[in-house]
Amino acid sequence: MPGFLGTRATLRSDLTLVLILVTAILFNIGFILARRKQFTAHRWVQTIAVITNTLVVIISMVTSYIIYILPGIPDKLGEGDYAVTTLHSIIGAISLVFGVFVALRGNGLVPKSLRFNNYKPFMRWAYALYMLATLGGVIIYIIIFVFGI
Repeated sequence: MPGFLGTRATLRSDLTLVLILVTAILFNIGFILARRKQFTAHRWVQTIAVITNTLVVIISMVTSYIIYILPGIPDKLGEGDYAVTTLHSIIGAISLVFGVFVALRGNGLVPKSLRFNNYKPFMRWAYALYMLATLGGVIIYIIIFVFGI
């Protein structure tokens, strides 16, 4: 089924892009809320963004990678689309796991041995990794569905 953004993308790819961009906006709103010391609102916004992002990644991105890219690994890893998508997947996986951990910690849902008190560096790294993965995903979308490369 064709997408709604006017590219070569499918409906699923367009929905995935839009939902990921919405979570990026939510992460930015959460960042602003933390800077304004509105920590309760920050925690809620970030938690919603992490849950939404996790669902989109698992439902759409992981399944697409398994169906379309993974069967070509390692034979086609030297080809641009396989290499770039795999690199994006690695960055995204690290971002996802680390971001979920930080969100769980922020909500007091990790064992005492994994807790930390200085949130700033952990949250900033999670934010930076997420934005890097998002930028990579947008670039991949443009390359594949806009330019058709």
